[in-house]
Parts: sequence; structure tokens; C-alpha cells
Amino acid sequence: MINRPLARRVVAVALAVVAVLPVGSAGAAEPAPPAAGPELVPGVPGSYRPWQSDPPDQALPPAVYRPTAAEDAVEPPDAEPGAYDLVELVPIGDAVGKVACSRSTGPYQRQVERWLGLPVDGKQSAADCRAVRAFQKQRGIKPANGFAGPVTWATMQLVGARRNPNAAGRCPVRPQRVACVDLDRQLTWVQKGRKVVFGPVPMRSGRPAHATRTGWFRIYWKHKNHWSTLYNSPMPYAQFFSGGQAFHAVYGSIHTTVGSWGCVNLRLPDARKLWGVLKKNDRVYVWGRRPGA
Repeated sequence: MINRPLARRVVAVALAVVAVLPVGSAGAAEPAPPAAGPELVPGVPGSYRPWQSDPPDQALPPAVYRPTAAEDAVEPPDAEPGAYDLVELVPIGDAVGKVACSRSTGPYQRQVERWLGLPVDGKQSAADCRAVRAFQKQRGIKPANGFAGPVTWATMQLVGARRNPNAAGRCPVRPQRVACVDLDRQLTWVQKGRKVVFGPVPMRSGRPAHATRTGWFRIYWKHKNHWSTLYNSPMPYAQFFSGGQAFHAVYGSIHTTVGSWGCVNLRLPDARKLWGVLKKNDRVYVWGRRPGA
């Protein structure tokens, strides 16, 4: 979840502006990584904490109401500095030892080897480590120690999709706006016809037993300063499309080994921009399966 100082600031904003809170409760896909493996921890010390990003989703649809102009005039606060840093999750031994080049085989070893054009054997080698480290340094991933972890693979997915996220044609092309949610690659974008008008951006979908539902949906309610009464936590720039499942920002890293409770979690700047792109009744299409879910 978010840290206490930030939570207090958000509570103050919500109480000052909101008189009544809504009632609620709560290309081709790569093979999924192994379900079990070594314990992964943030590879560098700092403000990053995995539990900050355990998302404040809702299990049931919220009570829909029309926000006042005063409420909509308030912009959700920005995230803490460093909240979205690309901090790779590495084996605890690598983190403690601060190794320069990991000898460990990462959960995304084969995918990373294939993406970099290396021999695909699923085993870490000195050559693999050098190539992965070069990519990590280029993209600002820390630590750049060559471990093929979730942050490195997610970054590769995003880089590979930037030119044409719908190259595989998985998201249906329609004359109107369609928000595309690719669970296989954990990416979201919006297209109108064949033109991409937003994204792609990285996202995080539902964890096991709380999967983000697949199929066609519509944006049925937008609530900029939504507050989850189930988790007593903010869901900034929430755009609901399936019961309690929504696009919304979280105040921590979305690149974790654990998924959301069903919502599509976004970095706050991305959720803010998406808020201005999507309108009520815009279509949402969700397909695929979160790796490991």
C-alpha cells in the first residue's frame, strides 16, 4: 500500500472536497515463467517497497454518482519521488552480495535470451549476463547485474511494442476508440481505427484467483478521486469497465511478481493521461493471461 505520509495527504484532500464518499466493497504470448522459484527482492536499497503497490482495488461495483465540479477540480497528488523507478527484483543473495554480474538463471531467462538474439537455452551464461547488463544500463534498470527478472522483461515488452502494439492484430480494430488490455504482455493502449492515440504503457493485471476479466466491456463510470471503501485507500483516476474492475493509478511500482486484485494498475502519469483520452461508454477489450497467473 502507499506510505503513511502520502496516505494522510490523500485523506486530507478527500475529506476537504468530497462530502460523501461512494459506497463500495471491494504478438504471440511468451511462455509463462515458472510458478515457483527463488525469493526475489528489490536489487537496490531505497524508497521502493513492494507492499506499497498492493493495489486498492474493489471486489464489487462501486455506487455510481455524479461527482461535483469541486471534487473533479482536485487533481490526485503525485507519487513520491522514485515510486516508479525501474528497480529489478533479484535473488536475495545477489542483493545482499551486490554482485556485478549475476550467475542466477532468471524467471524470464528464455524470453530475454530470445529478445536479445542470444542462444535460447534457459541457462545463464557469462555472455548472457553481459548482454542483459548492457540492456539494463541503456534503460536505467537498477541494479544492472544481468539477472533476467520481471522488470527487465516488462521493459523489453514495452520497447518492442512501442512502434506498433497491435502488430499481431489481437485487439479488434473499430472506428471508435477501443482501450486494449493485453494481459500476455501486460500492456495497455488506446486505438481509434488503426491509429494508436494513447500508449502503449506498462500495466499490472489481476493475480491468481483475482484475474482481470477478459472480453468486451464499456467504461461505465469515471471517478477521478475514487476511494476504495474495501481497502480504505485511493484509486486515482479510476475508470470502471467491469464491476469493481477499473483502470486506475497506484502509488508504487507496478513491476512486481504479484498481480492486482483484478484492476488494471497504471503509473499515475499514465493514468492521468488515459483519463483525458477515454470517455464514458468507450469500449474496452481485454485478452490473454497474466504470466504466472
